[in-house]
Amino acid sequence: MSQDWWTKQVNDPSIHFYAADEAVANGSAVLIMPGGGHQELVTTTEGRDVAAWFATRGVTAFVLYYRLAREEGAPWNIEDARQDAERAMRMIRARADEFGVNPDALGVMGFSAGGELARMTLFSPPVQAEGEGDAIDQGDATPDFGILVFPGPVGGEGESMGPDSPPTLLSTAADDECCSQPTIDIFMALRAAGAPAELHVYQEGGHAYNMGEATDLVSLQNWPDTIEEWMVDRGFMNPAAISK
Repeated sequence: MSQDWWTKQVNDPSIHFYAADEAVANGSAVLIMPGGGHQELVTTTEGRDVAAWFATRGVTAFVLYYRLAREEGAPWNIEDARQDAERAMRMIRARADEFGVNPDALGVMGFSAGGELARMTLFSPPVQAEGEGDAIDQGDATPDFGILVFPGPVGGEGESMGPDSPPTLLSTAADDECCSQPTIDIFMALRAAGAPAELHVYQEGGHAYNMGEATDLVSLQNWPDTIEEWMVDRGFMNPAAISK
């Protein structure tokens, strides 16, 4: 397989911008966190392809290239990756006018290891910025909604869930040996706390079915429709975007 599907050696974290289709944009935006076990980043099917999918539906998208805590020889840890996610959230909000987005309609979407980071930004207190920080580091890093796709089991310290938590959509396959149970556990915790959450568990599909681009299972091919419907119901996607 071509190496083009993954990225390694992220020493300078960055976000990659995908402008929304202005004809159906409503100001919503999403920060996408690819998976890869914190050893690599699946920047195609869990990154730029997903961002392009959102952009055509009027949702401005950003792909986060975060530092990899488990890459061989890397000096980073999970907290560094988490800082990258939180810094990205704050930066997008601080530059909302420039990006043409509503700072109160900014969500996160994470796959696998990226789902762990997305979970941390949703439910755990932010970590301290490195060094003295700057004005952006004083901003709000909490997303307004979250989409967790087969997230891994790692969460942040001080995790808190309740009725005021950001609405969260979760998806997994029952035969995913890695991440079906963590996904279900997150949903059960959200449900017990009275937090707004929706869970979709598919009978089969394994790990990394992503947006259903490489499966013969019709249910998973149509899984992105669930994202559209969920976002429209919560005002984060223009209904006209899914009737094109």
